Amino acid sequence: MKKHRRATVADLLAEKGKRQLTMLRVTSLEEAEAAEKAGIDMVSVPPSLLGPIFREAAPTPFAIPGLEYGDHVSAEDYLRAAFAALKAGGDAVYCAASLQTIRRMRDEGIPVCGHLGLIPSKATWTGGFRAVGKTAVSAAEIWRQTKALEEAGAFAAEIEVVPGDVAAAISSNTSMLMISMGAGSGCDAQYLFADDVLGANRDHYPRHAKVYRNFAAEHDRLQRERIAAFTEFAEDVRTGAYPEKRHLVGIDDAELEIFLQRLRGETGNS
Repeated sequence: MKKHRRATVADLLAEKGKRQLTMLRVTSLEEAEAAEKAGIDMVSVPPSLLGPIFREAAPTPFAIPGLEYGDHVSAEDYLRAAFAALKAGGDAVYCAASLQTIRRMRDEGIPVCGHLGLIPSKATWTGGFRAVGKTAVSAAEIWRQTKALEEAGAFAAEIEVVPGDVAAAISSNTSMLMISMGAGSGCDAQYLFADDVLGANRDHYPRHAKVYRNFAAEHDRLQRERIAAFTEFAEDVRTGAYPEKRHLVGIDDAELEIFLQRLRGETGNS
């Protein structure tokens, strides 16, 4: 079996400040395989997607499964989920839990990616789904959180919807790999959701998203074709147009006659 080398945490950190890394959120094996073939550096994945089949589809991207906030409660819960994700083929874990929990995972050698700026699971504290860091006070708070996350042992952090100048200044003053989602090119990686890139999202597209295809229209077209095909099948069944002789398995006439005679003898039907 061909062995594929994928990046380690040390490899990614060695790239800090040298080039922009690419990252996508993928939720299917097809998207994972596409990311592999497109040369995407990192992928965010639901833990349920991991496993041998995932690594067959995407052997080289650095995979960060998300330990969704609220799905786990105690540090022990997060530890169990993190070890399971790493065993299933993950390379690190995303975690927006407390610094204590992140520190506990780091103490066990688990690579952790934290979250700064707009954190959807905690957006109520920053005014909802809106930009963070647009004032000096708010920017200073993100910097404070960055230092705390770094001290807790996170190797990377997603920084979301923060002014580019603020994110760039923070990125250049932390050892963590800074993953930008709408926070500009002054960070170390650019992160988008595959649904947004593919145009498959039927809801609101965030400002930072860039749509490269129109999968929603293609899905609509395929659904119309699906309904038409099902309708034609149902009509063929009703009219007797399906099945035709070519759809059936044949039997030699002599063998059929022997069977029918035997059947008539057993059932008493002439």
